[in-house]
Amino acid sequence: MDRNHAQPSRARTDSASMQIRTATVADWDRIAELTVAAYVDGGFLSAGDSYVSHLSDVETRARGSQLLVAEMDTVEGAAVAASVAVADAGGPMAEVARAGEMEFRMLAVAPEHQGRGIARALVRHIIGMAESRPEIHALTLCSLTSMTTAHALYRSEGFRPMPERDFYLPEKSARFPFFRREV
Repeated sequence: MDRNHAQPSRARTDSASMQIRTATVADWDRIAELTVAAYVDGGFLSAGDSYVSHLSDVETRARGSQLLVAEMDTVEGAAVAASVAVADAGGPMAEVARAGEMEFRMLAVAPEHQGRGIARALVRHIIGMAESRPEIHALTLCSLTSMTTAHALYRSEGFRPMPERDFYLPEKSARFPFFRREV
């Protein structure tokens, strides 16, 4: 598989059919909107937090990672419901991955689509991507400490916390829990 282009996959969620595919430029505004909404409306960040501008910068994310979307079939037609950035160690969007590891970042599901299994489908898709690449032996991620529902999802999919690799931002006095899954 070409690591720069995800093979589209279809999945059933609680109420609809979903396709996971590589994002296009036409998706960028929607990705920015849903990512900021998931973090801010979800109560994880304030609207004035400096990270919000990073969440909105989809162009940089797309150029430095493999940007995926989950597209849902709705009554109005196909709609981008979620997004995630996937990066290899050493890539411009990689923060915590080491050699032989792949990481994913900014997994976000639009608030109106949460609770349907979309995040789980994306995580499983990423696991499949990693498993298809013999040079990758683990998946990694960091999360906000307050994202406990996401932590439960990651644990249920085989990710284990590794506090010794937690990510720290001294300027914010913040710790971001690190998770790793062997593939």
